[in-house]
Amino acid sequence: MVSPVSTLTADFNNSSSSTSSKVKKILTVPDGVNPALMKMEYAVRGPIVQRAEQLTQQLKDEKESSSVPFSQVVYCNIGNPQSVGQSPVTFLRQILSVLVCPSLINLEPSPFPTDVIERAKGILSNSNGIGAYTESPGLLYIRKTVANALTLRDEGIVASVDNIFLTNGASDGVKALLQLLIRSPNDGIMIPIPQYPLYSATLTSLKGTQVPYFLNEESNNNDKNWSLDINELQTSYNEAKRKGIDVRALVVINPGNPTGHVLSKDQIYSIIKFCEKNNLLILADEVYQANVFKPSKFLSFKKAVVDLNSDVEVASFHSVSKGVLGECGIRGGFVEVYNMEKDTRDVIYKIFSVSLCSNVLGQTAVSVMMNPPKLGDPSYEIYNKEVNGIFNSLQRKSEKLSKAFNSFEGVSCNNSQGAMYLFPKITMPEKAIQESFKQGFSSPDDLYCMQMLEQTGICTVPGSGFGQKEGTYHFRTTFLPPEDQIDNVIEQMRTFHEDFLQKYSH
Repeated sequence: MVSPVSTLTADFNNSSSSTSSKVKKILTVPDGVNPALMKMEYAVRGPIVQRAEQLTQQLKDEKESSSVPFSQVVYCNIGNPQSVGQSPVTFLRQILSVLVCPSLINLEPSPFPTDVIERAKGILSNSNGIGAYTESPGLLYIRKTVANALTLRDEGIVASVDNIFLTNGASDGVKALLQLLIRSPNDGIMIPIPQYPLYSATLTSLKGTQVPYFLNEESNNNDKNWSLDINELQTSYNEAKRKGIDVRALVVINPGNPTGHVLSKDQIYSIIKFCEKNNLLILADEVYQANVFKPSKFLSFKKAVVDLNSDVEVASFHSVSKGVLGECGIRGGFVEVYNMEKDTRDVIYKIFSVSLCSNVLGQTAVSVMMNPPKLGDPSYEIYNKEVNGIFNSLQRKSEKLSKAFNSFEGVSCNNSQGAMYLFPKITMPEKAIQESFKQGFSSPDDLYCMQMLEQTGICTVPGSGFGQKEGTYHFRTTFLPPEDQIDNVIEQMRTFHEDFLQKYSH
């Protein structure tokens, strides 16, 4: 007797074989996918990085490694500290360990300091554990921690938990606000050039309009390099309005990425007044606020708006990926909104509720970033030693790299006042410009960075990926590799640069 299942299987197989040749692929490039995604570009993970990943795999293969002229790929393309040797901060990792395995709380004697156990207990007793969803804006217990820390940072300006949304890194917060702002292709967002390509890529995917404004790379005052000129802002805004674009918001990245500049209080006040005059919301990317080198000082846009008694709406973003934690893979961050109506906050809540909640380990990392151990706490001494060591090392490496770049022929580089990057400018030989277009590169600095990678293993990002004034060429590099490697990185870059100039100058 033939079973019904066998009969059904046979029928299905016959049916499949007779119709499979007629089935067309739905997702085909370019016509079968969203055209906005085809136009989207993200240079930080672009073709040069993809080639770096191929070279990394070649180096792991005994047969292929001999064809590669270096022993390792040094990833200077992205602010990913732990990928290039930065150690995790002990206090945070101990708390995460206890949260992942709560039975560790009961160990006697405990391998953890008492403040680690108390922090973990606080989160566990105010949640259903890290394996359970939290409220969509994030665990209320942690949002209260963030609100208290923001109140302290902004010298008593009270932050409300209702204005705080915990996110999977700052990027999710940025995307949510841009999603909220873009109603049609006629809606425009002002973005700095150079800019972090998250903004241009997201606007492209949402079919919004980029309204670029250029930062001033050079000035008579070195402290104001990469400064923001209000006249440039107004010119850009007026030109967009002339084209019929409804300009709705201004993106400010402070400290700057890829430029490493830090805005002064006067500049921030001027930006707010510009936004008041032109009725613009401010998207304040402040993820590098803990990476500010003296004598520069960080001032939050929210505090400045309050100082000026302004009604300008602000959304500010922060992340555990930057600062001194460098916990990029944990994906923790938040957005704080200010001067926004309750109905607007309700829509933001709805956006985040679609994803249910951000991951709870990332939320925990945010709580530690905003509320580190205090003097007198059992973990304070180790924590302080670790974070000061990381911060001071970053500043030393930044100074060493910028000094080196400025000694290269035809290269100029502004000092970094903050963040994790330098953005040196290259005087490009005419033959290199011609060769880059002959090889199909979109910009000569693409050729420069690709050849640097192929010859040295150092992976950087061409300036074209961030935007730059026409006729100028740059690359972005982090200063994250370990200090004992920085001298070698510099010498490899110097040798490559000299060879590049010689190759294309004759």
